[in-house]
Amino acid sequence: MLLRPEDLPRDVDQLIKIVLAQAVEIEKYQVALKTVQTLVFGARSERGSAVLENQLSLGLGDGDVPPPANDAEAGEAKAPSPAKTGAPRGNARRNRGFLPKHLERVDKTIEPETTVCPCCNGALHKIGEDVSEALDVIPAILRVLRTIRPRYGCRSCETAVIQAPAEGRVMDGGMATTAMIVSIAVWKFAWHMPLNRQVKMLAGQGVALDRATLSKWMKRLAWWLAPLYRRQMAVMHTFPRLFCDETRMPVRREDKKTCHIGQFWTHATDDRPWCGPAPAAVAYVYAEGRGHKEIKAQLADFTGLLQVDAYAGYNGLTVEGRRAGPIQLAFCLAHARRKFVDLYKVTQSAFAAEVIRKLAEVYAIEDQIRGKSAAHRRQVRQSDTAPLMASLKLRLEEGLATVSKTSATAKAIRYSLGHWKGLTLFLEDGRLEVDSNTVERTIRPIALGRRNQLFAGDDGGAETWAILASLLQTARLNDLDPSLYLLDVVEKIVSGKVKATELDRLLAWNWKAERAAQEKAMAA
Repeated sequence: MLLRPEDLPRDVDQLIKIVLAQAVEIEKYQVALKTVQTLVFGARSERGSAVLENQLSLGLGDGDVPPPANDAEAGEAKAPSPAKTGAPRGNARRNRGFLPKHLERVDKTIEPETTVCPCCNGALHKIGEDVSEALDVIPAILRVLRTIRPRYGCRSCETAVIQAPAEGRVMDGGMATTAMIVSIAVWKFAWHMPLNRQVKMLAGQGVALDRATLSKWMKRLAWWLAPLYRRQMAVMHTFPRLFCDETRMPVRREDKKTCHIGQFWTHATDDRPWCGPAPAAVAYVYAEGRGHKEIKAQLADFTGLLQVDAYAGYNGLTVEGRRAGPIQLAFCLAHARRKFVDLYKVTQSAFAAEVIRKLAEVYAIEDQIRGKSAAHRRQVRQSDTAPLMASLKLRLEEGLATVSKTSATAKAIRYSLGHWKGLTLFLEDGRLEVDSNTVERTIRPIALGRRNQLFAGDDGGAETWAILASLLQTARLNDLDPSLYLLDVVEKIVSGKVKATELDRLLAWNWKAERAAQEKAMAA
């Protein structure tokens, strides 16, 4: 409300209260405005920026934040940062001419125009050569594969006729081979190339197809791979720790004019930070909403530690008496930190800077113990990290008592204190991470695909997206060529070489191990 001079009280204490209340409101609007500006105008990638002076970037999506304005506000900023106490950062991995040995070498010899000596006109003989290598490419070539199956009959009895059976394909009797359909799926769900662009690329080579045809191919491919997708998720749920998050997925309605905002729930495992048994894997599940009933149904068979953000939809999973067993929630320290980073961007608050520095010390310790055993990680966290977190909690409680209850600072503090048990659960269990960035990284491919493709055509299209993206992104997490992996998997399923009871062989991490064993045996 706009205040007029005649409305102001003449008592000084009342004026002070009004000024302080106005300051709180201004701070709230500044934070909101800064958030909107960041969403609209912020850089796409801000991983290389430092939040505070002498603090290395933690890679948590914080923006370019200027250092404290003066020494008093900087506090301990000039002290050596704990983030720099770890191992020195290695040199960037760049290829400077050493091309992979497995690539085919094609020789191209350039002879001089003449081999006659310019002095005596005698014949020149070869005395050496210069060899250089450069990476070359053959553009994608479309071809028509003609499958010929001769029939053989007996001249004597004229009754016996023999013919080889037709090979199984994703689309029986269709115009595309399995390799062609797999290639389209990889371009769309692994490399985010929409089908309409692929249609234009094919048209450039004289092949006229419509997007609806390619969509049918994707749906049929997902039908073949659905059992493997369900098996992968079931195996992921057998491990005692799981990451979970969700992201929006617009789905076009039947009227073709409106979109329903559905959700891709993302389940992820990755025990590599503590050398555990769970492989790097991700499974996307499409649902129309993001309420408790959706995630409850998806995790009906899971029990153990669930690492998530503080979304209230997960709270109902912790109720006692679950048929599968109890679920314990571990929260994300990066989300708590991000609120103080956003606050510091706007207010340059010394208190927010202090919190960020304390969390930087926690992450510095995590860098040192990454890749160690769970027992070792717990021991270090108990001795080094626990005192830091206790000190941070005390500072947050002190800060909450000195700021307005409606201020942005109080909101950030209450978020951390309100979820403190889940935020510090990693201190008691070396298997846990300090944040849920593991699953957030797996959501990025979905966000890229959504940006390029805008929406899924219908609920069935969203489910197709979830199935194919899950398998392809899991292949990428295991450092596999998604095209090579998916083609081999589909051919084995379609041909019946791998039965429904043997699908574990085709899970990306098992497929990789089996392929490595085969290559080792061949080399021996």
